[in-house]
Amino acid sequence: MTSKIEQDILSRRTFAIISHPDAGKTTITEKLLLFGGAIRDAGTVKGKKTGKFATSDWMEIEKQRGISVTSSVMQFDYQGFRVNILDTPGHQDFSEDTYRTLMAVDSAVMVIDAAKGIEAQTLKLFKVCRMRGIPIFTFINKLDRQGKEPLELIEELEEVLGINAYPMNWPIGMGKEFLGIYDRYNQRIEQFRTDESDRFLPINEDGELAVDHPMKVTSYYTQAMDDILLLNEAGNDFSEEKIRRGELTPVFFGSALTNFGVQTFLETYLKFAPAPQPRLTEDEQFIDPVEHNEFSGFIFKIQANMNPAHRDRIAFVRIVSGKFERGMNITLSRTNKTFKVSQSTQFLADDRETVDEAVAGDIIGLYDTGTYQIGDTVVGGKKSFQFEKLPQFTPEIFVRVTAKNVMKSKQFHKGILQLVQEGAIQYYKTLHTEEVILGAVGQLQFEVFEHRMKNEYNVEVQMQPIGSKIARWIENEEDVKESMSSSRSMLVKDRFDNYVFLFENEFAMRWFSDKNENIKLYSLL
Repeated sequence: MTSKIEQDILSRRTFAIISHPDAGKTTITEKLLLFGGAIRDAGTVKGKKTGKFATSDWMEIEKQRGISVTSSVMQFDYQGFRVNILDTPGHQDFSEDTYRTLMAVDSAVMVIDAAKGIEAQTLKLFKVCRMRGIPIFTFINKLDRQGKEPLELIEELEEVLGINAYPMNWPIGMGKEFLGIYDRYNQRIEQFRTDESDRFLPINEDGELAVDHPMKVTSYYTQAMDDILLLNEAGNDFSEEKIRRGELTPVFFGSALTNFGVQTFLETYLKFAPAPQPRLTEDEQFIDPVEHNEFSGFIFKIQANMNPAHRDRIAFVRIVSGKFERGMNITLSRTNKTFKVSQSTQFLADDRETVDEAVAGDIIGLYDTGTYQIGDTVVGGKKSFQFEKLPQFTPEIFVRVTAKNVMKSKQFHKGILQLVQEGAIQYYKTLHTEEVILGAVGQLQFEVFEHRMKNEYNVEVQMQPIGSKIARWIENEEDVKESMSSSRSMLVKDRFDNYVFLFENEFAMRWFSDKNENIKLYSLL
């Protein structure tokens, strides 16, 4: 492999931002894009009345509600690095989309609200990162508002998440009395709300302010210096190796809304975040981004109608190795079919441009006419292989769906088929009447589905809740008889025509298993 491609691959930094809703994830994404020159004017999610929406929220329902419900991909260059950010859904009902996105990154940035600390969704996503051994960088946000004591936040990080923390900087004051941050890593004090020329103040050999400054006489400065002394003596040691293994999280304090501490965070993150990492195949081979010089990648997301005018569908590919060139031939491992890729794209939320070249670590979009499925592997060389499976969740709540207008059944089926392929909702049909049943992990997915059917396919749908069910697939399908289906253990087919039982509750499932001991049931994640 040429050294130019190797340099390009090693300059990639691909990460996802994880957080609980409202912790400021979309706002920090905006500010990072601002530094990368990708946007000129950062919009905050809340600015609804001004019509200024966040760049990374592109779907209509996201703009109305101020939440991210799909994962956007954004790319920018900064100080010799090419940064790929995957903005994940904050809402818990979309955790499946987020889980899959976390399979496509090499590190994660965890955003925490200083007033709320660790919240449920953060904990859930953090566990996925730990499971995969992904390095985690922490940004404690909203220091311009009153929040928990910094030492309390660090303690909570360590106790609740079970990870060691190393504060790279430390707040001086908070809320209305927020004066700035003591930067332990860069050995300086960064002032809050000041002219650019006065932004950084030097620190002397004793770790004290090296110049006379009004801050010195405040109790906030004294408190911060006491905390720093405690951290130096009793805190964790900094270890690049432990960061890489996901055992130590570097912690940064700041305020994304006022754009304070974000640049310092970005520059330090880029120094310690990993370049593209090897990925495991189903037969347990590691595909190294640099050493494996043939192109390979996997599809972790499919998104319909990113451009409502064209009704298109995009398959998002994480490039694992080698180089992608537009016009090249690629093979889809699942079907062994080879085809030429003439249309490919890269993203800044809904702004897209054709991409002619991309390397390992990058995320590209391939136009999809129904060829791809989530989890598919694509390869450029002669040797075909399959990357390890992506997580799929067992749905928990179900609805029967029909079109309000029977004349629109063609659009109804087309819309359902396309939205189901994105992986947020799962499709089932009853055996003879072929009624459509949809399953999802959370209620919001149904609301988004209804909204998109109306706005993107011009079909109004009726959804009849059939409540929580326990979905179980069958290992030995040949032994299943239709007579086993009942109101409490409904037999349906999924979109791949596999049999699935929808049990009313745990009792119904146990009763069925006792009566049909030969039927081997299994669940997804």
